[in-house]
Amino acid sequence: MFNILKLNEISNKIDKIFDSDYNVTKDTENPDGILLRSFSMHEYPVKDKLLAVARCGAGVNNIPIPDYSEKAIVVFNTPGANANAVKELVLCSLILSSRNIVSAVEWVNTLKGTPDIPKQVESGKKAFIGPEIKGKTLGIIGLGAIGSLIANSAVALDMNVLGYDPFLSVDVAWKLSSEVQNAKSMQKILTESDYITLHVPYNKDTKGIINKEAVSKMKNGVTIINCARGELVDNDAVIEGLKSGKIAKYVTDFPCEELVGVKNVITIPHLGASTPEAEDNCAVMAAKQLKDFLENGNIINSVNFPTTVSPRAGVQRMTVVHKNVPGIIAKATTILSNHKINIANILCTSRGELAYMIIDVDSKMPKDIEKEFYCQEGIMKIRIL
Repeated sequence: MFNILKLNEISNKIDKIFDSDYNVTKDTENPDGILLRSFSMHEYPVKDKLLAVARCGAGVNNIPIPDYSEKAIVVFNTPGANANAVKELVLCSLILSSRNIVSAVEWVNTLKGTPDIPKQVESGKKAFIGPEIKGKTLGIIGLGAIGSLIANSAVALDMNVLGYDPFLSVDVAWKLSSEVQNAKSMQKILTESDYITLHVPYNKDTKGIINKEAVSKMKNGVTIINCARGELVDNDAVIEGLKSGKIAKYVTDFPCEELVGVKNVITIPHLGASTPEAEDNCAVMAAKQLKDFLENGNIINSVNFPTTVSPRAGVQRMTVVHKNVPGIIAKATTILSNHKINIANILCTSRGELAYMIIDVDSKMPKDIEKEFYCQEGIMKIRIL
């Protein structure tokens, strides 16, 4: 029986994933796995029994990754599960910002109780004229699961699309429309785009990639859309750009004190993945990954461990979390050989300082064999499945 703790409300679609071998609750004290969305785990105490944490979403800023890596806790996320929801919000943002819809609706609401509203609307609507997006250039920074969907949709809306991603995967490249132009540098995006949308992860290299220097290279009257991470944008640089007219609109899904109420800033209350479909997709994906790891030791979409997937072979399976140092495989095979246990299959992968091994054997291992493994330097966690 595996105990699964839910630290947030999670879609009940997971009930079809976890069978009678799982106890899924909001209050188990010693879980084998944890499912969460936005709950902050930075100050959350975890027990030694915890094997994995699955975040129902892409961002993992609410999880102390380095600390969990040292404790050999696998952290999963669900990249792409909410991609369509974010894509739709970005497309909505394109039109909201171009056609001045937000300010227009706000103005109409001020007419309540005044005479002849239809006449006032007809005379006042000219203040909200805005351009169509057809024929305009959209620059996309980051062509992952979300950026690639936006690129193809923008092509279908008759926009000129520039995409910049130095780490573009082959799988994504195959799915991109042939009409998406490959920008060789971010400079091309900045200088040629009427609209710029961000779809890169937040890290030390991407923090503030839209800064004063970047804004200075942009076309006059550019619109910037940020449904990725608030920290990708230097808010002071954007506000300065708005005041000078360099930036026409800034649409962000990450409201903060300095942006709320600023003219020509549209602040959306973090609705990117707030659809029932996205929440269901993320929950199901997270549950499947967690279940496969607990039952089979397979790792898919981990942010701190390497992808390691091996079909079952032999009679029994052992998984080994260890430091990425020489000699561990030799030590593992020697221990098994000393017990006259034949290895049916072995797979070892690494990521940075961590490595992970799946070993299938042709006979059952003795119960005390784990102690022999833990005596070896560099071994962090053993599981026999």
